[in-house]
Amino acid sequence: MPEPLLFPATLPVLTEMRRTASGREWLHQLPDLVDELRRRWRLRLKPPYHGGSCSWAAPVERPDGSPAVLKVTWPHPEATHEGRALDLWAGNGAARVYDHDAERYALLLERCQPGTELGTANQLPAEHRLLAAAQVLHRLWRDVPAASPFDPLRRVTGEWADLAEQRAAREWPPELDQGLFTTAARLLRELPATADREVLLHGDFNPGNILAAEREPWLAIDAKPVTGDPAFDPWPLLEQVDDPFAHPDPHRVLRHRTALLADALDLDVHRLRAWTVARHVEYVLWSVEEDASLDNSVRMMRQARILADVAAL
Repeated sequence: MPEPLLFPATLPVLTEMRRTASGREWLHQLPDLVDELRRRWRLRLKPPYHGGSCSWAAPVERPDGSPAVLKVTWPHPEATHEGRALDLWAGNGAARVYDHDAERYALLLERCQPGTELGTANQLPAEHRLLAAAQVLHRLWRDVPAASPFDPLRRVTGEWADLAEQRAAREWPPELDQGLFTTAARLLRELPATADREVLLHGDFNPGNILAAEREPWLAIDAKPVTGDPAFDPWPLLEQVDDPFAHPDPHRVLRHRTALLADALDLDVHRLRAWTVARHVEYVLWSVEEDASLDNSVRMMRQARILADVAAL
């Protein structure tokens, strides 16, 4: 297939990866890498999916004509062990991995068909989608394997806590509730340390990473696996299955949905709600640096205050 069809200029990953030197170097190597994988796994390539900010993925046909997906990711720590996690899940709640090259951050995956994202399945009520996702997530949580290669959650959140404390120490306009940085830093240290169970986590369980499939109604993709408190995982579902803050009474909606998920996942609702605060503020930690006017950061911190009210923090 001609290179312009495989790497169209409008592909988001091409735009995003050009922002850094390491991204540009990876993009320079990507066509040869894709061709090497095509030949090694004897694949017939189709035009890539128009999505993803740090990986190139395309539908392919294997030598026997069966459908699959070739995914090649920009090398970074969060993606290091995606293939290993998929191996452990072995198709139980997640797309199967047919082959992978850890050194090249390349995966040959089961193709989820029709592939509709849970977040765009608007014909289903939000609560229905939450419960469907919970069924998938519950199956992914398995005991941490011996000699685990996965990062412990407490190490990852410890770094986030350090950053939150740095943000809390800076001078900000009064509209930005920097006290929530301090609250988040405390939670990011305490919650992983006080968990009564540690499991293999998906790490990025948002509705865009849950696809409609033939083998099962929904399958997870794009894991960023870590090990730790299961109550860490659900937060993206709560905020992205639809916008709870756009409802007339977001407090009521969030209380209901956190209780619904806690019950479906057999989690302590107070821990689940505390994690929503910690993870929402963690998102603000990064965005505030690029928000020149701070308008978006102030809006997100007001949302964090709603989450903190629901969590009684």
